[in-house]
Amino acid sequence: MTKLTENSRTEVALFRYGILAPLISGTWEGSSRQFFMEAAAKTYILPDGKSADYTAATLYRWYNAYRKDGFDALKVKSRVDRGRFRRIDNDIADQIVYMKEQHPRLPATLIREKLIENGTISGDDLSLSTINRFINRHFEKVRSTKNKEMRRYEREHINEVWCGDSSAGPYIKENGVKRRVWIIALIDDASRFIVGADVFYNDNFVNLMKVIKSAVSKYGRPKVFNFDNGSNYKSSQMKLLAARIGTTINYCAPRTPTSKAKIERWFRTLKDRWMAGLHYDEFKTLDELRESFMEYVQEYNTTVHSSLDEMSPMDRFFSESSQITRLTDQQIEKAFLLEIERTVSADSVVKIDNTPYEVDSRYANRRLTIRYSSDLEEVYVYDKDTGEYEKMQLLDKHSNAKVKRKVRMAGNE
Repeated sequence: MTKLTENSRTEVALFRYGILAPLISGTWEGSSRQFFMEAAAKTYILPDGKSADYTAATLYRWYNAYRKDGFDALKVKSRVDRGRFRRIDNDIADQIVYMKEQHPRLPATLIREKLIENGTISGDDLSLSTINRFINRHFEKVRSTKNKEMRRYEREHINEVWCGDSSAGPYIKENGVKRRVWIIALIDDASRFIVGADVFYNDNFVNLMKVIKSAVSKYGRPKVFNFDNGSNYKSSQMKLLAARIGTTINYCAPRTPTSKAKIERWFRTLKDRWMAGLHYDEFKTLDELRESFMEYVQEYNTTVHSSLDEMSPMDRFFSESSQITRLTDQQIEKAFLLEIERTVSADSVVKIDNTPYEVDSRYANRRLTIRYSSDLEEVYVYDKDTGEYEKMQLLDKHSNAKVKRKVRMAGNE
């Protein structure tokens, strides 16, 4: 049997989580028995275009494994490979979807050529028919569910739906350099409460994750994230994060009225009431601007809204505190670790964002799964078989050089 790559194991787990997500996240409104019976009656399309059926007992076993040990329990054993998920992994799927969304008329033949040109696949890795099956399956699903799903997710209780978005903010001049500021925010659909918001110099996934982590730490997890189709939201890391904390993601179809209206309206109000009154020269640093921004968010959250029966968003949110599902600090820290695979050099060094780290010599020349915090303060080797974390250290060239000199001197004596 062929050994599965970590990307393939993650693809399997995300596929399984996708089946179980309505029950895990709480969006399923019937009994668990009814869920397993209905789910078992369906035929599922795998990423390689093949079909598969699963019994209620199998789905129940997956569900219990997730409840007991979290997302990683949905991964198949690394030494087992049934050949189902080796063809299109997360990275390839993201690239195919991105190319089709940017260029809807782009044929599968050219998509395959571009994947070969950029080094993602080799000529024998992926057949044209597999790419065609994936495209047909993915976009048929989007077309058939876009309006129905959005109506379904318009809930009346807090933490049912959090809608996220980003918007260009003001320019500020820091250290003599004029820079654009970006604003990332999350709004609770039912209460209009801003559960997370911050200002950054970059609109990217790492900063989005910081806002989500802060919100989940304070207010629990939502059942559904509602996002647009931007690359920050459709990344493999975002899908992993949602699966780890037990929520689902709904992606809004382009040019379709959705519940994103609330966050878009909030951004318009922000620009009219906060940005319009700013004197940008008074802010010398991003932290100074952040202080002003947070004051506005606090004022918004505590101001009475007529649409909320004369309650403020904050009062409306905490009027249903029973709907807050909190995660432990340990669960949050592990869930928000980024994940990559890297091959260790012969001298036991591996680079993350061009920063060298040293690992135990037993890992030399091996491919490892690495999990790390976005600020690189916490970096671990993750053992996919045992679930254990082994902390990595920054490469200390000075100490290593001393050790090597001592070894050479000892050999000369």
